[in-house]
Amino acid sequence: MPRLAANLSMMFNEVPFLDRFDAAAKAGFKGVEFLFPYDFSAAEIKARLDANGLTQALFNMPPGNWAGGERGTASLPGRQAEFREGVKKALDYAAALDCKLVHCMAGIPPAGTPFTTAAALYAANLAWAGEQALAAGVKIAIEPINHRDMPGFHLNTMAQGAEVVQAIGTDRIGLQFDVYHCQVTEGDITKRLEALLPLVVHIQIADVPARNEPGTGEIGWEFVLRRMDELGYKGWVGCEYRPAGDTVAGLGWRARFGV
Repeated sequence: MPRLAANLSMMFNEVPFLDRFDAAAKAGFKGVEFLFPYDFSAAEIKARLDANGLTQALFNMPPGNWAGGERGTASLPGRQAEFREGVKKALDYAAALDCKLVHCMAGIPPAGTPFTTAAALYAANLAWAGEQALAAGVKIAIEPINHRDMPGFHLNTMAQGAEVVQAIGTDRIGLQFDVYHCQVTEGDITKRLEALLPLVVHIQIADVPARNEPGTGEIGWEFVLRRMDELGYKGWVGCEYRPAGDTVAGLGWRARFGV
């Protein structure tokens, strides 16, 4: 049975962020993930985790100017120093939260940036980040994201992500397999998961097309979730979806699909 982690950036928005840990635990979740912790002290978040017996499964490195449309700095020219400071900050939070996995968003390179330039920067930055993470007992996750939701994002397909992981080394980085993004961009979800599973360190789920909870769209979740088990995946499955209505009222999909 998949180990489900509630995504607190998308779920339980009925209450303030720090209260979502309690709400997730009451709803039966044992793990949580979210986009960014940096508006709160690590001590505040750790206290909420401990009070509710929750594991911090994943969070993201600083993304640059999120409000201004930036989605990571790893492939952006001239931002290497900022990227490195972000890595250090993320690893400090990871140590405080006992989190073993941190997501590095590839970013949206400025218009006119040659792909080879962005790719070279991305590889160099990830290699450096991977060394820092390895020394800290943390692994970096990279995630292909579809161009419908995030136009211009540097990393798009599971095959691209796999090539990057293999080039830098699985002891340093791993593939974040988002079922929603995979379905929008490529489809063939379970065959891709089967082929890439040795590289996968985290899975996230949401239905297509609206990114709501499983069972609200086109994906055959009974098969997909069962296949994760059959393939022997042991990591967390992050529920990175936008509830179609009230979060708790929408959790019936877990019983429907046996998770």
